[in-house]
This record gives sequence, C-alpha cells and structure tokens, in this order.
Amino acid sequence: QMQLVESGGGLVQPGGSLKLSCVTSGVPLDQYALGWFRQVPGKEREGLSCMSANEGHTYYVDSAKGRFTISRDNDKGTVYLQMNGLKPEDTGIYYCAAVPPTKLFSRCVLPEFVEAWGQGTQVTVSS
Repeated sequence: QMQLVESGGGLVQPGGSLKLSCVTSGVPLDQYALGWFRQVPGKEREGLSCMSANEGHTYYVDSAKGRFTISRDNDKGTVYLQMNGLKPEDTGIYYCAAVPPTKLFSRCVLPEFVEAWGQGTQVTVSS
C-alpha cells in the first residue's frame, strides 16, 4: 500500500518562500514519477510539477515555472517542492502524488493519472 505524507506548509508573507516535503512508503520509486498538485478554494485540483523516477526529468506547468523547483531523494523516499516568490493566489492545499509510468511524461501533472495521494498540507500566503 502506497502512503505519502506532506509537511512544510504554513503561513508566509507575499514574496516569501516555503519548502514542502513529502515522505513516501510503498511507492516503486524506480518506476513512479512523483509530483505536486494544489487545490485552491473554489477550483479543481491542478498539477504543478513532477519528476521522473530515475532520469531526473522534470515538468512544470506555466504557473510554477521560474518560481517552484521540484526535487527528489529516492534513498529517503522523499520529494520536495521549493516555492519562491509566493503570491496570495498560491494559497491552497498542496498535495504530493505518485504517478505510474505514462506514455507522455507531461501527463504526470494530470490528476486522472495519479495512483496515490498524500493528505495535503495547507499553504497560506498573506500579509
């Protein structure tokens, strides 16, 4: 059974930074991509970024490019999301996810391709 547990959320001022962590267990880390999603109030869950199992390939949606950086440590079973230049519209619940191999790597940021979710961590950007 795959389990994912996020941490690192909190309250931060606009322009600030946060680093989210997600510890996994039971995920085939040599095969599965790991990704980050978020759900803001009133909107559907959206993908932000993902990272491949071994090759270090990354994918970012436009809203995350240049501000967010994904990384993973397979030895620790952990995926990270460094978020800089945070804006009030980044407020929401952030989820990590395990995604099995897909034909197109960019699908790893689509919720319908996720096999397992974490419980989420709240990020609030406010002055």
